[in-house]
Amino acid sequence: MNNFFSDTQKDKDNGDLWSCFTEYFRKIKIENKIIDEETIRCITLHLKKGNIQGANSAISAALENIDKAQINVAVTGECGAGKSSFINALRGVGPEEEGAAEEGVVETTMKRTLYKHPKIKTLTLWDLPGIGTHNFPPKVYLEKVKFQEYDFFVIVSATRFTKLELDLSKAIRTMSRNFYFVRTKVDIDLENEKKSKPRTFDREKILKKIRSYCENTFHDNYMDAPPIFLVSNHDLRSYDFPVLMDTLTKDLPVQKRHIFMLSLPNITDAAIERKRESLKQIVWLEAFKAGVLATVPVVGMLRDSGVEKLKKKLNHYRDSFGVDDESLEFLAKDAKVPGEQLKRSLKSPYLLETKRNETLGEKLLKLLEMFASANGGLLATGLYFTKTYYLQLLFLDTVTEDAKFLLQVTFKKTSPHSTHPQLLAMITSSGQYQEVIRESFPLTSFLYTSQSTDNTKNL
Repeated sequence: MNNFFSDTQKDKDNGDLWSCFTEYFRKIKIENKIIDEETIRCITLHLKKGNIQGANSAISAALENIDKAQINVAVTGECGAGKSSFINALRGVGPEEEGAAEEGVVETTMKRTLYKHPKIKTLTLWDLPGIGTHNFPPKVYLEKVKFQEYDFFVIVSATRFTKLELDLSKAIRTMSRNFYFVRTKVDIDLENEKKSKPRTFDREKILKKIRSYCENTFHDNYMDAPPIFLVSNHDLRSYDFPVLMDTLTKDLPVQKRHIFMLSLPNITDAAIERKRESLKQIVWLEAFKAGVLATVPVVGMLRDSGVEKLKKKLNHYRDSFGVDDESLEFLAKDAKVPGEQLKRSLKSPYLLETKRNETLGEKLLKLLEMFASANGGLLATGLYFTKTYYLQLLFLDTVTEDAKFLLQVTFKKTSPHSTHPQLLAMITSSGQYQEVIRESFPLTSFLYTSQSTDNTKNL
């Protein structure tokens, strides 16, 4: 990389580099950063000293640590509390899908059982037996379930937390592990209350009563009540599930946040945006490593190896946001709409599709020129980035738009007022999709409005 810098400009270049790096991460909230402050200071120090190779090595090490971060989550609680369905919800797996945790009204967990996330191979969820069972008495529970292996515990209950679970929380706290209390099946409680008292039913009042009941369990046992998360494992958008996901992400060590964030289900626009912002940091760091202070000619740089890497990146983004072909097939079956029609309503599956007599490299070059124009040229924060930065941003923005559109489809599907013909109309309405794009991503809307929309396969 040193070949890109002239000796006479070295001091000026170094100043541009470290100030650009510092300014970028200064604007990101602490709880959203995917590299810690010590690593940021280390890289900045290398840049100030003109040690480009040292900065590259530090960035490479940080990216590798993020990519290989192992996360182990322990889920425990009483029989029938919904541990298995909670684990399936975190993994984005339906109860009847292959590899799903077995759900039932009887105790199905007699030993600790691991469940790998289907897409994030470094994330493992552990279904633990309830404390106080015959094989797991309270005195040796933490030792037998190997407490030291987990990043945090989630203690699940469908009623109120028992004395055994409260004692467990005390023990976990002494071991310096984070733990969270989750009260499941609140949707069932609300439905039962509505049936029994239809005239006086008050949703918010009932939820407040459930929360107070849980908190009083701690107070009655002379303990400070931690935050209680009220959730429905079958309606993740409602109640406290999104808040719980944000809390878990923020409380994880910085280098583990990115992987955990990618694992979370797309239940809200905000969750999708957080994934996008996290991946943007990865893109920016990779581009910064390869960045130069002079304009780099693009023609001739999109060789076969570079094109293949970009294709892998696009597939990685589609997979991370659940808009890959396999996920689309599942969604289409669930929504009872034609799979190919659902796919044609999106942009990312066809982003690299070329016309006759056009190579993929030429297509990428055209996309790069269009995206750079929409973003005001190739200059970003005083540093010229390589062509891959802009192409990856294009890929990321397009996949994000697709994910938000699919969330709308899913939300319509679960609405009591939705019908399959309405879903089909929404999927086939390219005009409605274009409006979503223009409102959410004005920078990339140029790519869609400047091209013919007669065929959704063409950009």
